[in-house]
Amino acid sequence: MGRLLTIFIIMIAGLGGIFASIMLFTVDQREQVLILRFGEPVGVVNPWNADEDPGLHMKTFPWEDVVKFDRRNLMLDIPPQEITASDQERLIVDAFARFRISDPLQFYKAVKDVRGATTRLAPFMEASLRRVLGGVVSNDIVSGHRAELMIAIRDAVNAQATESNLGVEIIDVKIRRADLPEQNAEKVYSRMQSERQQAAAQIRAEGEERARTVRAEAARTVRVTIAKAREKASILRGAGDARRNDIYAAAYSKDPEFFAFYRSMEAYEKALLDGKTSLVLSPDSDFFSYFSEQKK
Repeated sequence: MGRLLTIFIIMIAGLGGIFASIMLFTVDQREQVLILRFGEPVGVVNPWNADEDPGLHMKTFPWEDVVKFDRRNLMLDIPPQEITASDQERLIVDAFARFRISDPLQFYKAVKDVRGATTRLAPFMEASLRRVLGGVVSNDIVSGHRAELMIAIRDAVNAQATESNLGVEIIDVKIRRADLPEQNAEKVYSRMQSERQQAAAQIRAEGEERARTVRAEAARTVRVTIAKAREKASILRGAGDARRNDIYAAAYSKDPEFFAFYRSMEAYEKALLDGKTSLVLSPDSDFFSYFSEQKK
């Protein structure tokens, strides 16, 4: 009896293991799973645009199949392309795109797997590169507006992928490098150098013109300021002279003899004590009149 029970338990465990291997499946958090019934998709587990639902799951029927797709971003890498810009300059552009499976059901119907998706997306990427970059000058591709151009390429590829119902979304497009073909590089660099020199010369000329304007304005301001200062000084000097003359006149009217003596002393001081003036005068000249009176 015990032996039969053991065999029964083993059989039950074996059947349970078989049932589990057929009916149960695990889903990694980095995966999204498509359920197929007789080759037709009937459900999705853990899709990227819904709440995460990893772990152990069970099929509805044992004849259902499980197809797993990556939930993470995927890489679309294409060979470097030779692009002709709008200024007829040729460039070697190396770019790539990142995409994700946004609709596993539609993705499976359209391309089956990631390899099929990259095969379908690569022509879209190449065509968008040529169309977008071919509409701008080479300087914009090399260094001018690369970020805007990558966004435009991404949107163009996205539009084509959506129109084709591939079930994918292009997240972004990056240009690794955009180089001139070796045979054209020297010519383009010379032209770019000439353009920069012309721009520098124009900026320098505008700066010189501005400097001349500023200097002329400053000189005019200086002249006006000096003229006003001299005018004010003349007015003040005239007022001072008038006041001095009034004082002299008042002093003269009070005592003419003392005023004449005081003025003579001032003249003696200026003429005789500065050490720079040489005078040849007669001792009996009017200039020494007070000296003569002092001798008497």
